[in-house]
Formats: sequence, structure tokens, C-alpha cells
Amino acid sequence: MTSPPKAPQALIFDMDGVLVDSEPLHKRAKQMAFQEAGIHFPEQTYDSYKGRPDTTMFHEVLAGRSVDDIAELLHRKHQHFEKIEHELQPIPGAVEFVKWAATRYRLALATSATPRNRAAALQILGVADRFESLVDTARFARPKPDPEIFHVALRDLKLNSADCWIIEDSLAGVRAGKTAGCITVGITTTFDSASLSAAGADLIVKSFRELRSVLENL
Repeated sequence: MTSPPKAPQALIFDMDGVLVDSEPLHKRAKQMAFQEAGIHFPEQTYDSYKGRPDTTMFHEVLAGRSVDDIAELLHRKHQHFEKIEHELQPIPGAVEFVKWAATRYRLALATSATPRNRAAALQILGVADRFESLVDTARFARPKPDPEIFHVALRDLKLNSADCWIIEDSLAGVRAGKTAGCITVGITTTFDSASLSAAGADLIVKSFRELRSVLENL
């Protein structure tokens, strides 16, 4: 950043790719669902939808298929994911950072996960009680890069955007955070520094240890 940022009153976390390393499992579940239907996509197709909701990907890549067909494939994807979600691992340092941050800031979670997947991931992490606000797909209609998801979190916290930092790993998430008017931190768990910078991230970190150091030095 060109100048030191204002210390936040609250931190708003994305979940997939920020707190849990779920992208590989989501990709596997999608591949299994598509393969059952005899559909094959190149690797770059999956990569281009990192950080975006399943419904967005399925409706775009399956354009031309019936609504019922798409709904069935989405259902199969969710079934496959639930069978392998026990393999979920936290992003290194994420749990420790959330516990540390909860003693200093108000915390919110703003995720494109379903309510069920959000609850399951937080149970695995053991940090559900640290968040004052929980926003998932049941509470917003327009996916990132639309900022609606963060506006909901801001309303829960009753804070202005200038009082909050958003922690994101995806390009769509960074764009949504910036549009919401918040300081947006890009963590390089999914995309590299150059991509996050091009998306508009105010600050880029490689780890939660680095982010804690930034916050402690404000």
C-alpha cells in the first residue's frame, strides 16, 4: 500500500481458499459428477471458475441443457463433495489466526458456500463461535464480484466499509471487496500476487503470519 492503512474494527473472511483448502475437493466432486454424465472439461475450465459459486459454473458451462439436467448434476456434485469433505484441511495458520484475531477485532464470515457446507467446514475448523456474522448463500442473491455478500456482513456488524478489512483469495472476491469499499487483503493461497494485485487488492500476503505482523504493526 502507498500509505499505512487505518486499523480495522472488524475482519471479514471468505472461507473456501482462505480458511479451508477446499478447492481441490470441490474440483474432484465436479469432475466426478461430470464424468458420470459423460462430460469432460479441460483443466483450465475448472481453474477459470476458482472462487466462484457452483451454480455460476454449471449454468455457464452447461448452457443449452435443461434446467432439470443442470439441477441434477449440481445435486450429484454436492453428494460427491459430502462424501469426501472429511478430507478438508485448514489453510496453514488459519485457525490460529482466527483465534488471535477474535480477541482484538469483530469477525464476520462471508462465503459463497451453502449453509450446510459452511456449517460443516466451521465445525471441522472449530471456530464457528468466533464469528459475530455468518453470511452464506442463504443470505444473498448476487454472487461475487457483486458486493452484496459483503454488504450483508457490514449490516450485521453495523459498521461502515472503512472500518472493515476483507480477506480474500479469489479474484472475484477481491473485486467484490473493493466494490464494497473495504480494505481488501489478497492471500496467495489460490492466485498469485500479480493476479490479486491486478484485481485490485490493497494488500497482498502469503500467509496468516504475515497478515498478523501487518496488523500488529499498525
